[in-house]
Amino acid sequence: MAITTHNTTTEIQDRAILVSLVTDKIKRTGIDPELSLQELVQLAETAGVEVLDVLRQNKETPDSKWFIGKGKVEELRMAADGLGANTAIFDQELSGAQVRNLEEALDLKIIDRTQLILDIFAGRAKTREGIIQVELAQLSYLLPRLSGQGKNLSRLGGGIGTRGPGESKLETDRRHIRGRITELKRQLDDVVKTRELHRERRRKSGAIQVALVGYTNAGKSTLLKQLTDADVYIENQLFATLDPTSRVLQLSGGKEVVLTDTVGFIQNLPHDLVAAFRATLEEVNEANLVLHVVDSSSPMRAEQMDVVQSILQELGAAGKPQITLFNKIDLCEPQQREMLPTGSGYLKVSAFNSEDLTRITEVIQDQLAGDTLIFRIPGDRGDLYSLLYRVGEVLEQTFDENDILYNVRLNKEDYEKWGYMLSEFVDQPASDEFQEQ
Repeated sequence: MAITTHNTTTEIQDRAILVSLVTDKIKRTGIDPELSLQELVQLAETAGVEVLDVLRQNKETPDSKWFIGKGKVEELRMAADGLGANTAIFDQELSGAQVRNLEEALDLKIIDRTQLILDIFAGRAKTREGIIQVELAQLSYLLPRLSGQGKNLSRLGGGIGTRGPGESKLETDRRHIRGRITELKRQLDDVVKTRELHRERRRKSGAIQVALVGYTNAGKSTLLKQLTDADVYIENQLFATLDPTSRVLQLSGGKEVVLTDTVGFIQNLPHDLVAAFRATLEEVNEANLVLHVVDSSSPMRAEQMDVVQSILQELGAAGKPQITLFNKIDLCEPQQREMLPTGSGYLKVSAFNSEDLTRITEVIQDQLAGDTLIFRIPGDRGDLYSLLYRVGEVLEQTFDENDILYNVRLNKEDYEKWGYMLSEFVDQPASDEFQEQ
């Protein structure tokens, strides 16, 4: 079934007024209304919309009929007439009835924040998994609003001769959408199983995994490209990267790790989108190390960092070893640089500075490197030689009669994972703390 949500990339240029309603509930949730509105401007521009003006309103609770107050609706109508706007984009999620009422009162296309993000994601999804995830999120968003989509969808009519046919069409639409959602979930389950097989294969191979996470447009894809020479799409836009990309990164000690770029986070990310993309986002849970990439030049840096940590907490990945990369340092004023945290776990970098890229790989290596152990491997156990090179950094090897002694730097997590195969061959134990299982 074709998706019938608004398309913000039609031939007619969308010229929009943005609307933000700040309620007591929003204030209690900790969402920054000004940051959210600034992001709405960026989202609209990313979707190809010309932003003409911004309207703000403070109100205890949303109006059940209009969302904003009736007086504000009239103000919006006059502003739209004066500026020649054909679209109004709301920074919060609207009900189907509110969309219908606003469309009829304003004669404008009405879009909310969630729908705008979904439209952007729909345009960016390239892989089968991404396309399925976006369509699932779109339909999950659409279903409860089906009777209130105004000019876009059939809805219950009023009066003689309209109620029956309208209801029949509405139920048909609902049935098609529910069926499509069921089919998409089945397809997504198949993709998730395949993804899990790939994860299991990486676990068994001993591959070390490092995840790039961060707020949207923090520069994660640029770092992936610069560190690994990956052929990835890079643009100064929100959600330039949607599908996760993994590339091999060789560290200075010769060890290889798998570096994965993930979809950017954003404040107030739509619930349906988080649910649909959970399988992708949970790649972070498989990482041995998380690189939190921060746009150090952003005036909302601290708030953006809080959002990322909150989503990592929701995904169950907050306890992962983490390094914060303050990226785009070249765009910062000297005073901004001085205010950035320093010390262990923090690094100020520019993705376009080769020395900074070297520092990043060194920090990754130091973080992943653990204690040094000496293994005595029999000469006929070639499988164990390969394992040591895969899971640790072999510093030295010497021959002792029929055995080979390997001096290996191995982190505790890997030792716990592979100790059942290696423990009996330890010739010189590491520290007691490292050996504890």
